[in-house]
Amino acid sequence: MDFDKKVVVLTGAAGHLGRAVAHHFATRGASLVLVDVDHDRLLQAHGDTSERQMLAPADLRDAAQAAAVVQAVLHRFGGIDVLVNVAGGFRMGETVHETSDETWNLLFDLNTRTLLNMCRAIVPVMRAAGRGRIVNVGAYGALRGGALMGAYAASKSSVIRLTESLAAELREYGIGVNCVLPTIIDSPDNRAAMPDADPSRWVAPEALAEVIGFLASDAARAMHGAAVPVTALV
Repeated sequence: MDFDKKVVVLTGAAGHLGRAVAHHFATRGASLVLVDVDHDRLLQAHGDTSERQMLAPADLRDAAQAAAVVQAVLHRFGGIDVLVNVAGGFRMGETVHETSDETWNLLFDLNTRTLLNMCRAIVPVMRAAGRGRIVNVGAYGALRGGALMGAYAASKSSVIRLTESLAAELREYGIGVNCVLPTIIDSPDNRAAMPDADPSRWVAPEALAEVIGFLASDAARAMHGAAVPVTALV
């Protein structure tokens, strides 16, 4: 899974999973476009722009900002080979009938609109090139609804359906679209939120990054619309 001379656009790059995914691709030769809403967090996570790394602060809930990122990438690197949509968010605690508009809009904006805006901007580039890979991050918990997390499950379920639809639309253009469905990811935030849990049963960001890397590689060229569960070893 060599990504030498490949250009990878990664959203949510300043988060814990984003850092692991960036490291995975960087160590395999990719040129990285690291997208997140906060420039300072990007700088802290990855260092400054370099020959094979471009920091791209943007609020991807805004279609114009997503389009501007893509234009900047094309100006810098000339093309885009891989899009990994990591950007997203989590919130739970409200019953469905008590779900606020703020929670609903937040989760669909973070988990669905950011993905949609990036695909709107990048798919035409990949179609013109006749190749590309898109990997989305869904959630294992979105396979069915659960108490007190209806809005989150609905937004991440939309990621799966969008992945399937994109795959059906783009496979004839040489573009593969798939998604991963992780269970709880082992991150400092999750450890702090669940201090009594056993994090050894969670998914390590590095392990999830390896699956994402596989789906972004030519080894997954026969996969279209797959929703791949990623769970802990035990």
